[in-house]
Amino acid sequence: MDKKVTGIVGYIGFIGWIIAYLAGDKEGAKFHLNQALVLNIAAIISVVLTWIPLVGLVLNIAMLVFWILGIVAAIKEEEKEIPIIGQIKLLK
Repeated sequence: MDKKVTGIVGYIGFIGWIIAYLAGDKEGAKFHLNQALVLNIAAIISVVLTWIPLVGLVLNIAMLVFWILGIVAAIKEEEKEIPIIGQIKLLK
């Protein structure tokens, strides 16, 4: 997979991220792989917090918006950070 496809597939849940990491262009799409990993972890946290009615709803809507922003940036091959959580670097 080239870096564009790797970046896009990385945003499709943890399974997509694993496939992109193992089969894709890791160096070319490292930025989007990192963003997708941070977003996937944040999404799991937001799902856990859904038992708090308003907080869970707001966090899940935010995760959806962040996911759309990440996918659009990967499609355009831009390295735009996701708001709020985009500064976190898990991959080096």
